[in-house]
Amino acid sequence: MSKFSIVAGLICIFGFLSAPAVAGDFDGRQNLICAAMDVNECLPGGECKRMTALEVNFPDFIRINFKDKAIRTEQSGGEKLKTTIERMETVDGKIIIQGAEDGREDTKDGLGWTVAIDEENGKMVLSASGTDVAFVVFGACTVP
Repeated sequence: MSKFSIVAGLICIFGFLSAPAVAGDFDGRQNLICAAMDVNECLPGGECKRMTALEVNFPDFIRINFKDKAIRTEQSGGEKLKTTIERMETVDGKIIIQGAEDGREDTKDGLGWTVAIDEENGKMVLSASGTDVAFVVFGACTVP
């Protein structure tokens, strides 16, 4: 059997296994796990810079639990954090979740955040803003 046949067969098998991940998987009825692909940090004056998730301390994964209205994060160093989803709404085929986070004690690092997840394909855009900084994170979500 040729290498092409093996690869083609594996692609078909994985394609069928992932077939259940359809539009309904991203509509807020199932928990999701999301990861960042592109991170941008913006400062006053219009200066935006592409960064790595590690450079801005963005978690490796965010786990969204719609039923409990909670987001849990996992950092590469093992630190786990939780925030509350304060608002959830569906708009134009996207589930929008929002909240605010105080950040670390004794530090003025609180911010507001919004996550928009495309119900059709699980693509995600997270935006967060605080004092003199904003972040835009592009990523993707899947059902764990």
